[in-house]
Amino acid sequence: MKVFGIDPGSERTGYGCVETDGSRHQLVVCGAIATSPRAAFPDKLLAIHDRLAALLAEWRPDSVAVEDIFYATNVRTALKLGHARGVAILAAVEAGVPVAEYTPAEIKRAVVGYGRAEKHQVQEMVRLLLGLKTVPSPNDAADALAVAICHVHNLGPAAAAVDDARRAAARRAGKPGPRSWRRYRPDRDGRQ
Repeated sequence: MKVFGIDPGSERTGYGCVETDGSRHQLVVCGAIATSPRAAFPDKLLAIHDRLAALLAEWRPDSVAVEDIFYATNVRTALKLGHARGVAILAAVEAGVPVAEYTPAEIKRAVVGYGRAEKHQVQEMVRLLLGLKTVPSPNDAADALAVAICHVHNLGPAAAAVDDARRAAARRAGKPGPRSWRRYRPDRDGRQ
């Protein structure tokens, strides 16, 4: 399964695509769409839309995950971000791909395990989860990959079914198989 993550922005929109079997993730592509600082705002939105539409047509993901608007003290910045999110969602809908939206806290919680994690912690976990030697660059690309990984971790039953099938095959072969931290449930005494 391929999941395409988008970290929208009017100046630079990050994108990243991961392929996953539900437990192991692999980088497909990542980068950022930079718009000209001198371009008119509608032209920036058109550039973001057109580039995302081309990327979605090229990589054909099974789903798209977009970072939701966070609280912003500057209303004007929040509105511009909302417009960028809108054209990103439009590109996905036009491609016929289902769209999911996640808040920054949800993304941090899914990737790092803590909803108030710092940016460098999220980027390092993205690097580790994708088995990369360095953190993806630019930062917007790493953030978009975090959005995609968040979606994978939130797929629930579909991803769990892959894990269950792998564990069942390992048990049949007499191997203990890996344990997933997502399945950890302490007993009543707080022990595992």
